[in-house]
Amino acid sequence: MPLPYDLCARVQNAFRARHHKIAVDHTIQNLGILSILLRTGFISNVTRGTIESSSPTHFLHVGEAQRRIWAELKYRDDRPVLTDMELISRPSRRIFMDVGELRRICSGRRAQTIKPLGMGEIAVVRTKSKEHEWLEAREALQLNLEGEESWLVPSS
Repeated sequence: MPLPYDLCARVQNAFRARHHKIAVDHTIQNLGILSILLRTGFISNVTRGTIESSSPTHFLHVGEAQRRIWAELKYRDDRPVLTDMELISRPSRRIFMDVGELRRICSGRRAQTIKPLGMGEIAVVRTKSKEHEWLEAREALQLNLEGEESWLVPSS
């Protein structure tokens, strides 16, 4: 399993360098987190491709080591939409939240050491459900799923 802070660092560095697309390793974790960023409007497109191109047709004809997920980054008025991402649960300090704690951070109150979500902010949660492994905190709350609080994405 890839390290959780690798995707966080790659996305932030790409925005700071004003790249329009980035390629990350093809893993379930990366695909799940990038899908959440796409649904919440922080990036504009996600496709599967290879190291050389973001063409989905080439994706099927290469080996696992050559497969990548391409994300198209989003800018507004020549400024990045996503300016900062924070890793909450670290390998040395895991933070698991039950439904009540998720409800508290989503409704503007602190839970454990996690500050509440503000307007335009999202938190990414890894649940134990195989069907919904990676969810935004509000989605996990609607589905009544608890999990590990992994990421905090503040609004720009």
